[in-house]
Amino acid sequence: MVKRNVRSIISRGAIAIAAIVCSSCEPEVPSVGFLETVWVPPAEKVEVHSLGQGETFGGLLYGAVDANEQDEVLRAFQNYADPRRLRERTNVVLRYRAGTNKLRSVDVAVSKDRTVRLTRVDDGWGSRLVETPIFVDTVYATGEISETFWGSVVNNVDLVEMTFEDRNLLIDRLDNVFQWQMDFSRQIREGDSYRFVFEREVRPDGSMRDGKLLAAEFVNLGVPYHAIYFDPNGDGYGSYFDLDGESVRRAFLLKPLSYRRISGRFSSGRRHPILNTIRAHRGIDYAASIGTPVMATSDGVIIHRGPKGSFGNTVEIRHSNGWVTRYAHLNGFNGDVNLGTRVRQSDVIGYVGMTGLATGPHLHYEMLQNGRHQDPLAVDLPSGDPVPADDMTRWRAEMSGRYELLETIRGQSPLRTFEAEAGDGRASGGPQQGEGA
Repeated sequence: MVKRNVRSIISRGAIAIAAIVCSSCEPEVPSVGFLETVWVPPAEKVEVHSLGQGETFGGLLYGAVDANEQDEVLRAFQNYADPRRLRERTNVVLRYRAGTNKLRSVDVAVSKDRTVRLTRVDDGWGSRLVETPIFVDTVYATGEISETFWGSVVNNVDLVEMTFEDRNLLIDRLDNVFQWQMDFSRQIREGDSYRFVFEREVRPDGSMRDGKLLAAEFVNLGVPYHAIYFDPNGDGYGSYFDLDGESVRRAFLLKPLSYRRISGRFSSGRRHPILNTIRAHRGIDYAASIGTPVMATSDGVIIHRGPKGSFGNTVEIRHSNGWVTRYAHLNGFNGDVNLGTRVRQSDVIGYVGMTGLATGPHLHYEMLQNGRHQDPLAVDLPSGDPVPADDMTRWRAEMSGRYELLETIRGQSPLRTFEAEAGDGRASGGPQQGEGA
């Protein structure tokens, strides 16, 4: 037994030595050396054009194809878009076969997300719609207000990779979600804070095609407000609820415009800027540029659309429970809004102007209940429908997961605890404000 072990050790040693010797005897790998650079002509010639003022797609094709082909190209294009409605600065790419002046394809960017691709086929020209590819990512951000909410979000270092336009769009999304809890133009205070999780669809150029706020928290004067996205029907048209499953929506919007400055408040007596007399101001004035969209603050029926004395162009909407809202000094009306038209909350009904007695562009907004004026900034608005009882189990699971995403963001907020007790109460199963918050 010992002799066999010794032979085995000697044998393995000999194999190892042979391997070392043989490795040093391996032939060198031949090298082909460096090859000279070979110039290859492009497979096609590409021309990129941008429609100028008054220039048409058909005019751009003139000279690229003959008159018969021009008609064929335009007919193929009409399968997806109207060539007469292309805007100035629309990008058009012409591709020719290499070494010839024969047009082989045309790309027309009809929007940031859609391109009509026209290609030469056996019997003329064909077309297809090409969707801009996107990827989905999630943005986490937190901040503290030093001066304005707008400035805090636009200058937030967490959002440095987003374009300026997308940051403005994000502000609008936050404003739309929290518009029933607070008015970002008047209630924000220095030291208020926010944090949110935002899922977005991103184009190859870094711009955002669409986005959805998954969870958000805003702390105003130490009081936290929450909005968690939930889609009970799974159809992509979900809504936002607080941590107790109550809807953040109200029967009325707090204001009929996106994030805007208040230039005049409700008052029983103020000096009129034009008439120079003391008279009641029974509404709220919102300063905004001409053409800014004006939204219906609640579902209702149009009962007035047209001039109305010193109010200028005015829309009035009758709502349930004796409510009427008035929107004055409009520059124009939405073409789909007429007397008797039924509108829904957030529908655009007109555009900011300065018709009637107005010193500058703004919207004058009033609320009346049973004929009596109410201060729009002081009305206690009823809430919308809560999470359906049948969906509470799924809601708690999704809400908890999305709230935990908020908790991963740096920065502190008022103390919260998680209650996992069973029962029907809406306070159970979700983060709650703890004592001393």
